[in-house]
Amino acid sequence: LRNECGYTGTQPYWNWGKWAYDPLNSPLFDGSDASLSGNGVYAEHSCTDALPTHLNCIPPGEGGGCVDSGPFKDMSVNLGPLAPTLNLTNPIAPPDSFLGYNPRCLRRDISQWVASTYTNDDETYDLLANYGSTIETFQNRMQGDFEAGYYGVHSAGHYTLNGDPSGDFFTSPGDPAFWLHHAQIDRVWWMWQNTDPETRTKAIGGTITIANQPPSREGRLDDVLDMGILTDSVVIEKVMSTVGLTGGPLCYVYV
Repeated sequence: LRNECGYTGTQPYWNWGKWAYDPLNSPLFDGSDASLSGNGVYAEHSCTDALPTHLNCIPPGEGGGCVDSGPFKDMSVNLGPLAPTLNLTNPIAPPDSFLGYNPRCLRRDISQWVASTYTNDDETYDLLANYGSTIETFQNRMQGDFEAGYYGVHSAGHYTLNGDPSGDFFTSPGDPAFWLHHAQIDRVWWMWQNTDPETRTKAIGGTITIANQPPSREGRLDDVLDMGILTDSVVIEKVMSTVGLTGGPLCYVYV
């Protein structure tokens, strides 16, 4: 952004807990010119069956249709839907192929129920204080305990937006709010690391396949992150510290 677009500010993040009880009236989603746009217009839909265990279906809200306010009101979503969760009476047609071009509007059904239940400050504190003994317990709690019907702050951020593509596992980055949500994920991980930097800066856990499907080996610090056309690939160890403690290129802190 700075090198190519002349941006002189800092990288924003979505501090979930600050607006967990009224996300629609937050400066993020109030539809103002400086927001990330607001809710969708109403479109008939039923509860969102977001978890693979079919627990805690999300009550339908006042949106579900195309976002009609703020800077992204005319935005086109082009990929997907591939695994939609927004349960519209008139479903969105899927693309012809996995990466097929399928232009349509950005949709949201912003959920106060999800935000207030799973992304309030108590949830973040509980994650850091009571599930932080190892990287495995920390990240598993953050991701959510689906067998128990618990969303976790990660899944809950996606389902606070609760739309298309935000509720689609494969295409959720197509909603601009995705990036601020994941900046907050990074911030909470950074908090966890900084409570014990000597042992946590390089802490890594989990296999190299999502949910270990298919079963695979444990990830390692020397595994390569393939960045494709975005930038040079890098080994995981180099990006485990935001301030270059592992010899990497990152140089930032959260305030």
